[in-house]
This record gives sequence, structure tokens and C-alpha cells, in this order.
Amino acid sequence: MKRILVILSVLLAGLFIWYFFLKQHDYQVRFQTKTTPGTVSQIIKTWSEAQEGGRILGWDGQEEVTQRLVFGDSAYTYTWRIRSEHDSLSTVTAYIANNENSFQNKWNLLFSDTDFEKRSRKTVQDLGQSLLDHLKNIKVEVVGEAESPESFCACVEVETTQYGKANGMMANYGLLNTAIVANNIQLNGPPLIRVHEWNQNEDSLKYDFCYPIIRSEKLPRIKNIAYKRVFSKPAIKATYNGNYITSDRAWYAILEYAETQGIEVTGLPIEVFFNNPTIGSGDTEWLADIYMPLKE
Repeated sequence: MKRILVILSVLLAGLFIWYFFLKQHDYQVRFQTKTTPGTVSQIIKTWSEAQEGGRILGWDGQEEVTQRLVFGDSAYTYTWRIRSEHDSLSTVTAYIANNENSFQNKWNLLFSDTDFEKRSRKTVQDLGQSLLDHLKNIKVEVVGEAESPESFCACVEVETTQYGKANGMMANYGLLNTAIVANNIQLNGPPLIRVHEWNQNEDSLKYDFCYPIIRSEKLPRIKNIAYKRVFSKPAIKATYNGNYITSDRAWYAILEYAETQGIEVTGLPIEVFFNNPTIGSGDTEWLADIYMPLKE
């Protein structure tokens, strides 16, 4: 009997030490969503900018984002961990900590539903609602293996953040348009981008923004514009409907599809845009074809 009491005392002491001193978070909230981890992580980053005192502290790939939020006089750390389950289903777990009051938070949680607990749930619900609102305004469908388009193009090289991809296009839209019109260059298809560097650890992109044109020996030299041939390649294709700012959601869908099918891809997408954002229908009707070339 004495031995059992000693063992129980050691176990309780170990549990006490783990709960109050070793456990890194004070509280956790979990939910599931029908999208990819990449889409969730990007939404967390943009949602954070709209929160008072919100700041992204760092991330690890697409599976973890650490965020700082301020409520009143206290700062809280939210560590979002995103796990892919199956068929574009992800589990999102928020681990919440307040280093200044961690012991008190953990103690109070043992006995009541505290304001800290309620606020944590509300914050996660707000993020979840932003995610749902976003998903209602986009549509991604992975078609499968296909050949990417081949074309001869007038291109501008762009370097920007991942979220700033569309702004990078718009910043160079006037340059390409003016050059095409002023030099009577004949277009030969919808505009496209060809990504040649995607750094997911830094959310940065380098890509060519291109207008397909009719090749001619008389094409003029134009400052900041290069003529390039885009070769057709075996790829995985997806279609995307929605604002072109977030067409990278299709990139993540293709990467997930490729992984489940055991297909190796380059991770360097090509996007073909069929709508002019400055005119016409609302962005939910915009269409883009997305290609992710296979590794050779």
C-alpha cells in the first residue's frame, strides 16, 4: 500500500510539473476545414494584419504559423498547427499562451470557464469565419495531368511577395500594354505568369509576367521587356475561379494532389488568366488555368 502511495505521489508530482511548468501553452482549440494547409496558413497571415496588435512571429512551411495578438494590456502567442488529413481536409489546432499569466491561467482553467478561455475560443472562431468567407469566394478543381501551353511572349521579370503577386502584375500591366499598342505587336493569347522561384520559407516569388504575341523578325527592343519562348511541358492542371490575388490556392491543391498520387512536380507554377480584372464581371467569376510542370 505504501509503495502504491509513493508511485501515485510521484505521478501526481510529475503531472503537476508538466502541466504548470513544462507545457508550452495554456489552452488549445481545434477545428477542421475543407481546404489545404497552404490555404489556411496564408489566411492566418492576412487575417493577422487586420487584428489590433496582430503580428506574425514566424512560420514553419505551411504546417505551422506563430502569431502575436494583443487584448487589452496583455499579449498572447497563438501557435497554429495545420495537419492535412485527406481529400483537402485539414485539422487546425491553435495553441494559446500568455507568458505573463501562464500559471494563473492554467490554475483557473481547472475550475471554471474563464474569460481567457472564452476569448480564445472567440478568436479561433473569428479566424475560422474568415477562412469560410474566403472559401465561399473561390473555387479550385484539380483536373489532372495535361500539357502546359506553349507560346512566344513579351515578358517583364517581377520579384515580389507571394501575396503581392497580383499587384506585381498590375504594376507592369501599363508597361506591357503600352509597348504592345505603340509597336503594333499582335497578341496571341491571354496573359500568363511563369514562376521561376517560389520560396515558401519567405513567401517570396520571382516570375515572368508575359503577353503571348506573334513572333516576328521585326520586333523592337523595348526597355525592361524581354522576348521569351514558353515551352509546353507535362504538368498537373487545375482551374481556379476567384480573385487573382489568391490564385496560389490552386498551387497548394496541386501540390497535395501530386503528393497523394506519388507524382513529382517542380513547384514552379504557370498561370493563364482569362479575365481582365479592370473590366467586366465580379472576381468570383474570374477564371485561370494553373499548371505545375512535372519533374523531368
